[in-house]
Amino acid sequence: MLVAITLFAIVMVVTTGALLALVDANRKAQAIQSVINNLNVSVDGMVRALRMGSEYRCGTLSPADPNCAGGGGALYFESFGGDAGTLTDDWVYWYDPQTRRLYKSENGGGTSFAITAPEVEITDMKFYVVGATRGDNIQPKVLVVIRGVAGAEKFRTTTTFEIQAAAVQRIVDI
Repeated sequence: MLVAITLFAIVMVVTTGALLALVDANRKAQAIQSVINNLNVSVDGMVRALRMGSEYRCGTLSPADPNCAGGGGALYFESFGGDAGTLTDDWVYWYDPQTRRLYKSENGGGTSFAITAPEVEITDMKFYVVGATRGDNIQPKVLVVIRGVAGAEKFRTTTTFEIQAAAVQRIVDI
């Protein structure tokens, strides 16, 4: 009887340890999933706005050279229903390497707010624009490439990610 109770106790201790490890791993996975969901919502919202927008300009508020096949850290565009003659109502998305976050402004960069969570650390982000010049017979397209690390600090868990998202202007421009 004593041997049976001892074996039962050992099995229960091992099983309880494994169960606690599984619960901890599940908490970590849920925390990472929450951070990645925040990033997905931010990128999806940005791509949706880009599709409905027009007048893409990579890297600058001035429309001097709207294309940037080599990539840029900011993207200006006219939002859906905006006034194409007014640059101060343009939307802009940009990456700030100091804070390592993605920002958005709806008034040409006048006021801005971060659209990614602090737990998402973007290490590199580029906007690639082609076809933004009127009359070039190419439908305007934007490719967004994001690399970074997402993590839950309280669990000391991180995961790296690379995201590419493309948006093609809905308004026909060819």
